[in-house]
Amino acid sequence: MMLTSSQTIIIIAVTAAATIITRYLPFMLFSDKNESPYIDYLGKVLPYAAIGLLVVYCLKGINITDSPYGAPEAISIIVIAMLHYWKENTLLSIGAGTVIYMILVQAIFI
Repeated sequence: MMLTSSQTIIIIAVTAAATIITRYLPFMLFSDKNESPYIDYLGKVLPYAAIGLLVVYCLKGINITDSPYGAPEAISIIVIAMLHYWKENTLLSIGAGTVIYMILVQAIFI
C-alpha cells in the first residue's frame, strides 16, 4: 500500500505530537507546586523495581539442569555486582557485564 505525501505528513505529525505529549505531560502534571508524598515515594521505589523486573525477565529462561547450568549468567552477575560495588558506575557495570556475558556465551560456553 502506497501512502500519499499528505498521508505521510499526517502520520509523522500525529506521531510527533503523541511523543511530545507523552514526554512533557508528566512534567506539567507533577510540577514542584503539586508535590505529593505518593509521587515522591514512587520516584524513590520504581527505579529499583524496574531493575528487579529486568533481572527476573533476563534470568527466567535459564535451565540449571542442562549444560552450562547458568554459569555465564552467574559469572556475569557476580562481575556486575563486584564492579558496581567497586566503581559505583551504572553504565560501566552494565557495559562490562554485557561484554563479559557475550564473550562467555559466544567463545567459552559454546
